[in-house]
Amino acid sequence: MKTLMATALAGAVALAAFGASAAEKVTLQLKWVTQAQFAGYYVAQDQGFYADEGLDVEIKPGGPDIAPAQVLAGGGADVVLDWMPSALATREKGLKLVNIAQPFKSSGMMLTCRKDTGITSPEDFRGKTLGVWFFGNEYPFLSWMSQLGIPTDGSANGVTVLKQGFNVDPILQKQADCVSTMTYNEYWQIIDAGLSADDLVVFKYEDQGVSTLEDGIYVLEDALADPAFEDRMVRFVRASMKGWKWAEENPDAAAEIVLENDATGAQTEEHQKRMMGEIAKLTAGSDGTLDPADYQRTVETLMKGGSDPVITKQPEGAWTHAVTDKAL
Repeated sequence: MKTLMATALAGAVALAAFGASAAEKVTLQLKWVTQAQFAGYYVAQDQGFYADEGLDVEIKPGGPDIAPAQVLAGGGADVVLDWMPSALATREKGLKLVNIAQPFKSSGMMLTCRKDTGITSPEDFRGKTLGVWFFGNEYPFLSWMSQLGIPTDGSANGVTVLKQGFNVDPILQKQADCVSTMTYNEYWQIIDAGLSADDLVVFKYEDQGVSTLEDGIYVLEDALADPAFEDRMVRFVRASMKGWKWAEENPDAAAEIVLENDATGAQTEEHQKRMMGEIAKLTAGSDGTLDPADYQRTVETLMKGGSDPVITKQPEGAWTHAVTDKAL
């Protein structure tokens, strides 16, 4: 009996070892640092959804100086998260990014201004200093300013663009009149720092006619032509969307999983749980399939702006349902 049990145990161990070695590696580059914005992927990893699909997923945090498309082009990732304006602008420049899934249905981007600057409408931006994220994050802002006819050259009739980093210090220290914020993150950093909602004027990009998609899943077109790679992406998207739906249904637990993966220790439980609640509002209504109408609205937004649009022509081949049709 002991010999039989030992043999069975050895077999089980060997099978587990084989399963671990057989797991296919996928490297995911995030758009930003580890936070609840990416809860679905950390949940999929923590809950074994990736393992169930035979995948070993490495999740690489991003930051203010990391452009996911550049990481992808350099071979540092198999799949990246990016905002569609950045992805489409990058594609027009020659790097053929393809959207294979769209977990985020709504945009959380805002420009948040101090009320004491006298800003009450976008026309009041003229002559002011505005904090803007770069490395692809600037495109919705540039599209908006272009549509308004407001130069970004620092002239008296235009705006001065301040390259905004990891924090909201420019608005707190009055170095900028407005800063870029997300509904789920930087806005609350300003509130937590001591300014109240009454001290602020908020402009949501969606309310200003700048409706663009955020946090889509992108790969290189050439890579997607490989059936084996496409199969890995089908499994990756299926597991990731399980992670997102689990996170929506268990927001506090999802936030805890994110905190466990934050190697910097910079995030707080209160902030991450609040963020997860806001993120769930943006992923609600999406099963991961890109809505062509949402895509087209983003394209039309980026093509507006007279002589200086973000993209100059209708993209071709910038998205596909091939992966989500099989995954979902």
